[in-house]
Amino acid sequence: MKLFAFLMMMALPVMLRATSLPQNEPFPGGVMVIPLPVQGKSIPRVHMDGKRIMAVSHAGEWFAVVGIGLDAIPGENIIEFQSGGAAPQQLKFMLQSKDYGIQSLTIQNPELVNPTPAELRRIEREQLHLDKVVSRWRNTSHPGTAFVWPTQGPETSGFGLRRVLNGEPRSPHSGIDIGAPTGTPLHAPADGVVADVGRYYYCGKTLTIDLGQGLFSVYCHMSKIKVHPGQRVKQGQIVGAIGATGRTTGPNLHWTVRLNGVAVDPHAFLGANAPAPKSTTASAPAAATMTVAPKLATVKAPGAASTGN
Repeated sequence: MKLFAFLMMMALPVMLRATSLPQNEPFPGGVMVIPLPVQGKSIPRVHMDGKRIMAVSHAGEWFAVVGIGLDAIPGENIIEFQSGGAAPQQLKFMLQSKDYGIQSLTIQNPELVNPTPAELRRIEREQLHLDKVVSRWRNTSHPGTAFVWPTQGPETSGFGLRRVLNGEPRSPHSGIDIGAPTGTPLHAPADGVVADVGRYYYCGKTLTIDLGQGLFSVYCHMSKIKVHPGQRVKQGQIVGAIGATGRTTGPNLHWTVRLNGVAVDPHAFLGANAPAPKSTTASAPAAATMTVAPKLATVKAPGAASTGN
């Protein structure tokens, strides 16, 4: 079984070139696309660490699509899968390490850096709520795994950066930031169902879209939200507008993508639809439109939307 899994993983890049499956990224913050040795039309049940994992069919084959958290330890990992009435089986895969870089920034307003105890209690309440939102499972045989770029604007800060604000370490950047003026329309990245709408401490007006099978898109700092919970949205549909609500230093979209409960790089689902970067995302100019996140030692890493850093 181990040899089979290794051979299948080695063949994966060739198998995925002409597909709409996510990009296979075997490192923390990435998305693993793992061929499953099963047949039939029923969706296999896949789990890892007790969490349900996406399974999709393409060209007559089944694939597990696994979100890997930024805090994952490189090395051997295991998924368990079951098809029909067959006994559960396991597949092993290897995670590589990745250095996302460090972004050191100076923020003049100290209130943007360190929340008060009362604010931290609010953040924790919101975190619990939003963790529940992105832990839901919506059955669908066609989850929205091929994204379009959500707005007219360049990426100003990249995924996974380890941020240091005023000399203090913060949680890694759980999404990407896109800079654009307040009021710039925001489009749904793929077909889905609105899972949550709210106004939260860090991310201000926030929209969470359920794209199916544990995949969620979270838009933060919005000035307007034009959809409501339970509403179905189509790819490219205008769902709101960019703003500067919440704890941010300027208008921008903070975009987080969650898969099986963990933040992953949105680029895995964008492919050629991502604009070419104009400059390194680890540079200082990103400070003009950034979300300020808590210290690692103060609260846990931000949730899906409440503290999208």
